[in-house]
Amino acid sequence: MTDQNPESTNLGPGGSDPVMTRTAQGETQTLTPIDEVPPPPRQNQLIREMLRSNIVTTILAIVLAMLIGGVLIAVTDPEVQRAAGYFFARPQDTLLAAWDAVAGAYSALFRGAIFNYTADSFVRAIKPITDTLNFATPLIAAGLGVGLAFRVGLFNIGARGQMLIGIAAAAFVAINVQAPMVIHLPLTIAAGIAGGMVWGGLVGFLKARTGAHEVILTIMLNFVAFYFLSWLLATPGLLQRPGGTQPISPPTPPSAQFPSMFGAPLTVNWGFIVAIAATAFVWWLIERSSLGFRMRAVGENPFAARAAGINVERVIIYAMAFAGGLAGLAGVNQIAGTITSGFGNHIDAGIGFDAITVALLGRSRAWGVFAAGILFGALKAGSFTMQVSEDIPVDIVVVVQALIVLFIAAPPLIRTIFFLPKDDSELSAKKRARRAAKAEVAS
Repeated sequence: MTDQNPESTNLGPGGSDPVMTRTAQGETQTLTPIDEVPPPPRQNQLIREMLRSNIVTTILAIVLAMLIGGVLIAVTDPEVQRAAGYFFARPQDTLLAAWDAVAGAYSALFRGAIFNYTADSFVRAIKPITDTLNFATPLIAAGLGVGLAFRVGLFNIGARGQMLIGIAAAAFVAINVQAPMVIHLPLTIAAGIAGGMVWGGLVGFLKARTGAHEVILTIMLNFVAFYFLSWLLATPGLLQRPGGTQPISPPTPPSAQFPSMFGAPLTVNWGFIVAIAATAFVWWLIERSSLGFRMRAVGENPFAARAAGINVERVIIYAMAFAGGLAGLAGVNQIAGTITSGFGNHIDAGIGFDAITVALLGRSRAWGVFAAGILFGALKAGSFTMQVSEDIPVDIVVVVQALIVLFIAAPPLIRTIFFLPKDDSELSAKKRARRAAKAEVAS
């Protein structure tokens, strides 16, 4: 066997160049670096890119959250707890009880949110999907507002206040204007959007002109909007129902309500079509318009955007105004589509804060927010069936929602749990570290 005694070694960048060595007998030999391997097949690269995509990460985050939710359901089930008392004697009883609890809970979720296969008619069977769309409509609109602000680098947690002001403005028009539906309903929608835009634009103006932080502003204005609406509902002649003393509004006139798309018992109304139109508008605004380009530039780096000639302050005002208008649209749906018999000061039903979760799950992309709103609408619609038929606490669904957001916010955790390939940033960091180590060894 020839004794290899290299006299010189020449490594190219990254160790990819051939290595020239000279043996003890004076012969020159070319060797291939150990880390140089042939490229993987094209289909392997395609699969790798798919596994590294955000869509796969999001789906796996939802699956993992549902699995953990199933564990919580099993642990809190009385029958599982009873069977666990003699687990070591008959472990199959505990496992069977856990399976029955989890399968029953998620089948009830499916029946309440998608399709009720136990119904006695087709219309009753498809009613759950219309309930899902009905619950999803305000979540989509408010989530679009929060997500739009996120794209501009603004953390808008004031969707609740913007909703409430939009509700107040829309209610004034709905109650005091007498007109046919073709005029009355558009005026109500426009008033709600305008009210939200004013409230959101105020935040943008204060931030742009004074530098005040939008988180503090939106938190404070949420309280201002809540107590302002409470005062309107408690004051005769404003929004208080005539002939009563309770802080509740008159019913929404039929001419200011969204018509039902299919009629009873199906619950989805034309507000869902308005939400689709709002999603398309936000997609066009952010991804295709010149104003959207400036918004994205400010969101990426406001200093570079200002250096490029973009009026950052104006873009901030526009962004918060649009965000407020979308939250106001969600408020309009509440009084014109969901709660039409009169409302109190808790008409927002927590949608303003749920919108933050929807925007995060949708990664602040218009159609991503749309899909996330439908998912959360399904969880909300199905939770009632879970509670009634399986005696599962609604809080379990809230935990699942929180877990989904938690896992969405930590993609490396999902990749580690499911052994997915690293993303580009992680791969480039490892490659740079490897090159630095080789350079240090060579020196």
